[in-house]
Amino acid sequence: MTGSEAHSPRIDTSRPHPARVYDWWLGGKDNYPVDEELARRILAVDGTVLRGARANRRFMHRAVRTVAEAGIRQFLDIGTGIPTEPNLHQVAQDVAPEARVVYADNDPIVLRHAQALLHSSPQGATTYVHADVRDLDTLLRRAGETLDFGRPVALSLVALTHYLDDEAYGLVKTYVDALAPGSHLILSQVTPDLTPEAVEKAAEHFRRTGTPFFPRTLAEFSRFFDGLELLGPGVIPVHGWRPEPQDVAAQAEGVVPVYAGVARKA
Repeated sequence: MTGSEAHSPRIDTSRPHPARVYDWWLGGKDNYPVDEELARRILAVDGTVLRGARANRRFMHRAVRTVAEAGIRQFLDIGTGIPTEPNLHQVAQDVAPEARVVYADNDPIVLRHAQALLHSSPQGATTYVHADVRDLDTLLRRAGETLDFGRPVALSLVALTHYLDDEAYGLVKTYVDALAPGSHLILSQVTPDLTPEAVEKAAEHFRRTGTPFFPRTLAEFSRFFDGLELLGPGVIPVHGWRPEPQDVAAQAEGVVPVYAGVARKA
């Protein structure tokens, strides 16, 4: 196990942060009134967000387990969010105790909880990098202290790209280009395709509080996987990606406007 950052940046409680809003939706306690206020506003106009947050977590679990069972032993999770068990490293190390995991996020409250992310198996390793997804050089350099980028890595960007404008395509490509052949890309993203009115209202609430929000259509989301080999069943609504009984049961609750996909770099 390795430590987290030595000095915590100041937490800005004057504006909501997506990681803390997401934490409230998941029933967590690591958020502030400003985050809860936005979370409730969005829930009032888009009733899918609670089941969407849960569906995203379950997708992450299934995707990580899938690629770990396929032999991946290194994971880079960007946009980690506030810890909610089981965390990515717990899923990966349940399959392969020697798995090495790097978490990265730019919210100081995630940094404060980094120790919860660092309880690695004795055979493996986990560490945390406090950095923004846009700071590629810093993030990759520091992740490289734990991961060997000469060997395959699973890059997880779950529920992150809808907070990025069109720069997201270049960022994802640059990260994938830094990975060895055999690496995997794990993505999920909010879409306007399934509940357009509710998603647009939710997006507007995010934007009013200074958080950019960019839902993407199926074609727009699929662009992230250009040049990669999609794993079956391809790009699909999140409940349907290799569903387990809990996911099948959750579909009865209603639609979740989120696409998901996993792809391999040849």
